[in-house]
Amino acid sequence: MKQLLFISCVALLTACNNGTATQTTKDSVSTSTAGMAEKKNLPEMPYTLEKPYQNWQTGDPNHALTVMTALKAFESGDIAKCMNGFADTVKLYMDNMEGTFSRDSLAKMFTAERGSMANMKVTMTDWESVISSDKKEEWVTLWYKEAWTDKKGKTDSISYTDDFFMKNGKIAVLSEAVRHYPAKK
Repeated sequence: MKQLLFISCVALLTACNNGTATQTTKDSVSTSTAGMAEKKNLPEMPYTLEKPYQNWQTGDPNHALTVMTALKAFESGDIAKCMNGFADTVKLYMDNMEGTFSRDSLAKMFTAERGSMANMKVTMTDWESVISSDKKEEWVTLWYKEAWTDKKGKTDSISYTDDFFMKNGKIAVLSEAVRHYPAKK
């Protein structure tokens, strides 16, 4: 009987100690996590950045509205309405092209590009509007597929990831990355 009582006491004490240790561990993990969030401590990354980590936050959804309204106008062929979303000077970074353009030059380029198409359809996959923690940079990213038929009847499509730098509510930079679909055999 004494042995059974002794084993029960040891088991009870072990269980109590494990509960306390577990609680302490949970508390220190949540405190540690909270401390990391407050101090914005990051693990050592394998690549360094030219400027410090921006700690992006959710940005103004109206910037996404501006960008998508411009894209929708381009899709429908209304270049004048499309240009309402752009600043007076715009930097473009595209596949095999890079430069700074006035809004008028950009309108001519967009008119020529859209004019070569008989029809066009954009299928939006996702979008995101972000702002840096220091509030100095605001970007909108769109992920979408564009399919079109040119004036000669040839159809094609491309998947896009476009980043738009917003300045005073207008598009000041368009950085475009594309994925061409392989030709069907």
